[in-house]
Amino acid sequence: MNKLNSNLRIALLAVAVIAFDQITKLLVLNYLGFAEEKVVLNGFFKLVHWGNTGAAWSMFRGNNGILALVAFGALMVLVWTRHHFDTHTVGGQISLGLIFGGIVGNLIDRVRVKHVIDFLYFYVWRRDGQEAGFPAFNVADSAICIGVGLLFILSWQSDGSRQVSPGLGNQ
Repeated sequence: MNKLNSNLRIALLAVAVIAFDQITKLLVLNYLGFAEEKVVLNGFFKLVHWGNTGAAWSMFRGNNGILALVAFGALMVLVWTRHHFDTHTVGGQISLGLIFGGIVGNLIDRVRVKHVIDFLYFYVWRRDGQEAGFPAFNVADSAICIGVGLLFILSWQSDGSRQVSPGLGNQ
């Protein structure tokens, strides 16, 4: 497969992720007030409208501008070094398309509304009646996590397929 086709596949998937992410966030903005919650499955899943000025699990909360610069820098480094990430394979193209789209989706939020819009919230009720939940997230977060996970799987597969010449690897 030539470079143009692989770059096109990465770009098309990134655009699809960005579009899906921004459409879902627009729906949240239109149908849920800020900090509002709608229970979908009691004791398991809610749609929420929460803002995150930090990174994953709200780490570095209040640093939206710095995190936007970090995200932009990371995106540029990944774009420039993408040839190191199996872009000749469909799996590598999918993983980078997901990561690029996720980064841009959240970066749009950081610039446009000054925080990342999170709206998917999974939780359970503890025995003491308190709610215990996984941090809220969005489509862009999911795309980044799936893309990074796929990159790890692909790197493990390619590491296991490398053969060492007899006598050279055991010195």
